[in-house]
Amino acid sequence: MSRDPAQRIADVLEAIERCRRYVAALDGDAGLLEMAEDAIERNLQIIGEAVNHLPAEITDVHPEIAWPQIRGFRNILVHEYVGVDVDIVRDVVETHLPPLAEALRGHLAAD
Repeated sequence: MSRDPAQRIADVLEAIERCRRYVAALDGDAGLLEMAEDAIERNLQIIGEAVNHLPAEITDVHPEIAWPQIRGFRNILVHEYVGVDVDIVRDVVETHLPPLAEALRGHLAAD
């Protein structure tokens, strides 16, 4: 199924929102911790895959976003899944996803 850039951006924004909600569970009980980690990692994979399909007309307008690192982190989560550090995942969600969401929301608003 082919998705247009606006749909891909919507996918990224939805996955970012899910990560934001799930990261709170990382401080919860042990039973939820494992599920939250899995859920966040899955949504980070979605973000990386969707970003990989965004055209240069979108990514080039936002050089402040580390596009190659987003794609690369998706690959790490998929292919090097053993030993993913939850502190790195938390940092990505709390530090790096908000600017990505802001850039993509700005792009949608400009269209």
